[in-house]
Amino acid sequence: MLDFLPEAMREPTVIAIPFFVVMLGLELFAAARLEHDEESGGRPARGAYQAGDARASLLMGLISIGTSALSKFLTLFVYVALFSYVAPWQLPASAWYTWVIGFVALDLQFYFSHRVSHRVRLVWATHQAHHSSEYYNFATALRQKWNNSMAMIMFAPLAALGVPPAVIFACYSLNLVYQFWVHTEHIGKLWRPVEFVMNTPSHHRVHHGSDPEYLDRNYGGVFIVWDRIFGSWTPETHRPTYGLTTPVQTTNIWKLQTHEYANLARDVRAADRWRDKLGYTFGPPGWAPTAEKASAAPVAADSSPAA
Repeated sequence: MLDFLPEAMREPTVIAIPFFVVMLGLELFAAARLEHDEESGGRPARGAYQAGDARASLLMGLISIGTSALSKFLTLFVYVALFSYVAPWQLPASAWYTWVIGFVALDLQFYFSHRVSHRVRLVWATHQAHHSSEYYNFATALRQKWNNSMAMIMFAPLAALGVPPAVIFACYSLNLVYQFWVHTEHIGKLWRPVEFVMNTPSHHRVHHGSDPEYLDRNYGGVFIVWDRIFGSWTPETHRPTYGLTTPVQTTNIWKLQTHEYANLARDVRAADRWRDKLGYTFGPPGWAPTAEKASAAPVAADSSPAA
């Protein structure tokens, strides 16, 4: 379906690896040169790296490549069926407008998928791994979750509306490649029109902040206009405190990926009422039973993200 493209362009995240390496090297150099000038008050310096933290991020990213490939393979059959038998029309993969439509529509779907990942605890249990670092740098961009089933579910309507599956997967990869560069503290606010339309380092720093005013804000992938339209945009007014509201305090990649599933299972098992079990599972992170029932059920561990 994508024979008109060079082979390397059929998986943008793979061809972008050299770019990731170069950018990581440049930021490491900048961190080494600038960290000693930072008055951080006990917090990590701007753009700082910590060896164990960065190593965990890189390993999580490498494993994510494999798990993502598997999920795409399994999802492909569903997308092809929707595209072939459900879609009212089929956009041609060779047409430029198909790629424009696919890219913009996928970014909109990414916004909603990302928002669900922060507001439904079962989904947050896998997404929280990306927010678990207290450092904000290009390595953090590679700290990816291993279960992207929510994204695959949210992108299914695109195939049902006639976007070729290969275009969906390629646009998803391009979307993730774009988001790499916004994970840095070495780029300040950009030209106002760019900041108005596009997701930028300033916007995404807010997203990774655990400060109360920054929680659950700025979900956009490539375009920040979705947040402006749907009321989830917040400007960067001060340097965020990065990480989870309750730090995990480990660099063990298995614990980073699974600890919130364990917390969720504990809370569901201890709850007496089915409504509370469902609340813990599908409510937002930190959800707890109503005050009059609080004594009858445990309070969920608050591991909300830097939204």
